Amino acid sequence: MPGEFDLIDRIRARAGRRPDVVLGIGDDAAVLRVPPGHDLVVTSDTLVAGVHFPAETGAADLGWKALAVNLSDLAAMAAAPAWCTLALTLPDADAGFVDAFLDGFLELADEHGVSLVGGDTTGGPLSITVTAHGLVPAGEALRRDGARAGDEVWVTGTLGDAAGALAQWRAGGPFSAKLRYRLDRPTPRVAAGLALRGLATAGIDLSDGLAADLGHVLRASGVGARIDLGRLPTSRTLADHFDEAQRWPLQLCGGDDYELCFTAPASAAFAIEQALAACGVTATVVGQVQAGAGLACVTPEGEDYAPAQAGFQHFQGVH
Repeated sequence: MPGEFDLIDRIRARAGRRPDVVLGIGDDAAVLRVPPGHDLVVTSDTLVAGVHFPAETGAADLGWKALAVNLSDLAAMAAAPAWCTLALTLPDADAGFVDAFLDGFLELADEHGVSLVGGDTTGGPLSITVTAHGLVPAGEALRRDGARAGDEVWVTGTLGDAAGALAQWRAGGPFSAKLRYRLDRPTPRVAAGLALRGLATAGIDLSDGLAADLGHVLRASGVGARIDLGRLPTSRTLADHFDEAQRWPLQLCGGDDYELCFTAPASAAFAIEQALAACGVTATVVGQVQAGAGLACVTPEGEDYAPAQAGFQHFQGVH
């Protein structure tokens, strides 16, 4: 069985290297060159077996998702991905698992020009921590605290597919391969995030559900919002497997979509549609920012709707 340093050598042999990596894997720390006139954006996420993914999830899918959730955070800040580190805690020094994990991880890294520049390997229950670094022109990061009353609330893509897959998995019956793919291989909206520079007023990625994540934006900005449930973008696959009343909790509270939610003045709508169309991303206006506080949800019939829970929170249950 390989040891820790054998696994590190295995990872180093496959990691690519950008020209702005002065020193990568193999030393006590990486040395990276930040270009003049840019801010460095840093994010970190941990995936734990049984909490963030079903135990039987394939290694390549885990590799993809571990990086994707971090790139999604960078996208929400309008930052271009550059570098990442990887900390792997493994029950066994399984070279086959590591190779398959890297297949998914490096496929996505190569797609976005990301260099793996360091990390750690330890023994223990399966856990994956990635720290990603991105670059944004100084002062142009998209933050949570810029929403203003009158702004429209937008979301990219469709909502609820990953939560639908989790619901089917928990039920233990037939499941949709398309929904499960959305859970295992989310698409980080990096190009969309870059396109929203100068257009959106606030943004966040949807990891814990629209209600919870939009709530973070509203609190940071000191405003409220109204969401029209009839406008939530829904994939045909989700509609085929869940009726409207079943979909709303999935779309509002289910999490794992890794789409972007952002706010913008109505006057920017045409420019936003053009900018996102240029990168092949759809987006939908689902509500409006209001003066006050809190999030109101309204059915197509105009009735108030209160979800049973606001979204996922650690130490208070699971998705």
